[in-house]
Amino acid sequence: MEIRNIAIVAHVDHGKTTLTDALMRQTGMVSDDSSMDNNALEQERGITIYSKNASLEYKNTKINIVDTPGHADFGSEVERVLRVVNSVVLLVDAQEGPMPQTRFVLKKSLDLGLRPIVVLNKIDKPAARPEVVEEMVYELFLDLGADDNQLDFPVVYANAKSGMATLDLENQTGDLTPLLDLILERVESASIKDNQQEQELFRLQPFNLAYDNFLGRLAVVRVYEGEIKVGDEVYIKADQEEISKAKINKIFTFHGTQRQETEKVTSGDIAIIAGLADVYIGQTICKSPDQEKLPSIEIDQPTISLNFLVNDSPFAGQEGDLVTNLQIKERLIKELEINVGLRVDFSGNGYYKVSGRGELHIAILIENMRREGYELQISQPEAIVKEIDGQKMEPFEEVTIDVKEEKTGTIIERLGKRKGVMIEMKPVDNIIRMIFEIPTRGLLGYRGQFIVDTKGEGIFCSRFLEMRPFVGNIEKRKTGSMISMIGGKALGYSLFNLQQRGTLYIGAGIQVYEGMVIGNTSKGEDITVNPIKGKQLTNVRAAGTDDAIQLVPPVNLTIERGMEIMSADEYLEITPKSVRLRKKGLTENQRVMEKRRK
Repeated sequence: MEIRNIAIVAHVDHGKTTLTDALMRQTGMVSDDSSMDNNALEQERGITIYSKNASLEYKNTKINIVDTPGHADFGSEVERVLRVVNSVVLLVDAQEGPMPQTRFVLKKSLDLGLRPIVVLNKIDKPAARPEVVEEMVYELFLDLGADDNQLDFPVVYANAKSGMATLDLENQTGDLTPLLDLILERVESASIKDNQQEQELFRLQPFNLAYDNFLGRLAVVRVYEGEIKVGDEVYIKADQEEISKAKINKIFTFHGTQRQETEKVTSGDIAIIAGLADVYIGQTICKSPDQEKLPSIEIDQPTISLNFLVNDSPFAGQEGDLVTNLQIKERLIKELEINVGLRVDFSGNGYYKVSGRGELHIAILIENMRREGYELQISQPEAIVKEIDGQKMEPFEEVTIDVKEEKTGTIIERLGKRKGVMIEMKPVDNIIRMIFEIPTRGLLGYRGQFIVDTKGEGIFCSRFLEMRPFVGNIEKRKTGSMISMIGGKALGYSLFNLQQRGTLYIGAGIQVYEGMVIGNTSKGEDITVNPIKGKQLTNVRAAGTDDAIQLVPPVNLTIERGMEIMSADEYLEITPKSVRLRKKGLTENQRVMEKRRK
């Protein structure tokens, strides 16, 4: 059976997973209600976090599909996948057009010499403009330096949700057969002829890692040459010219979205192999130590870091079972087995420095940990600043913002203060699209403010650009913290008076402790307040004393929101049931002493 390997790439929410699911259903590989996004967090957030492998059979050809994440924080997942496929299906929303991550994935694909198939998805939208978007995609190909072969890309119009694809906009009926036929026609075969196969020593390369409690570390590999069998002894060649020896215990290939155990796997296929305890992404697994290494796969470096600490608040240990330093360390070591964009420095005294690709990348790890029963606290995220050739350098990002015209002034002012420089501004339909280049430091803590400024109607996307010279101090909007001076149960009477001074993070009846941040102050100064103070009761009655108290609903603290709004002298306390903000020094005395020390 012939093999074709493709990746489905696009900007976040342009329909990659929906299209993959529809292809699986049409070819009978899955039941009607199953989805590639089977992780609970992926289903709740409606985004793909981890790249997924699947396969389908069509006209006696096996098509291996890799469904990739669209969010910039998981860009390193996309980059690795592109190295092992023969072509990409580039999905573009027929209304939105090319977005930042579209540019990122297309640039990587073109640089690797791949010839994309373009799918304009969501043509059923009332505001869809496929002809205009097709022209925009062509311009993007030109901007990114596509060669003549790459510019000759086929275009498919699709509605992935209903499982329809067409080559002719006038005929919007049928199923996804036109796209499947195009894949067979345009994507070169990955398999090698049988007689050629027998003569070759095998060579394969891991592009992703997985973990199994029984089998240990698993490597997701692309077989480039030869045939590999269970029980084969292999050599693993690393970048540092190190060579280690191992034995293949089990091999799995993909059938639909499920793993299927097999005795052997041949060149061109994508498989999972077990038995290689020390294998890492980009290494070469081969039959003989004399074989040449395959080109290594580069992994994007982290851009932000923060500290993970044991939760030592007065409420520590009340909600979680896994609370010790050792338990947190073991969990982070396990995460490093599969989360290749993550870095952890275990040398800190009482804390672990965790570095990742962005706030969402770290927040997903923390959310998974709290669901597993962990309690911890984290420090404020910081952009990673490096010394390169004697010069201080920091990460920069490209930000694309779509807003209504009347909001543009506010956005330009906000980002200007954060050292953002506008590169482009143009009308798109009835909105304005602005593109900025800004230090990652300037973006930390801005997304929440953006939602407030645009009343939730703006679109905000970013992608990592490069390391650039450090731009100095950045002015950010500063709100102060409302700190509880006492422990107990918060009362509505007290909160009613406090809500005049800022935004509250708690409602009536919530237990608080001394040093816990219960809200922010609009004037920008920290104030210590008493949220448990009750109403003074007397036997004198007066007009207005029995008026009903009306509380504004509190701002719900999530992990991402907490990471955005916290100050340098605060910790975010995370437990299986709660997210709380607190000062590092819980008592007024400790905070004064710390200020004097600084």
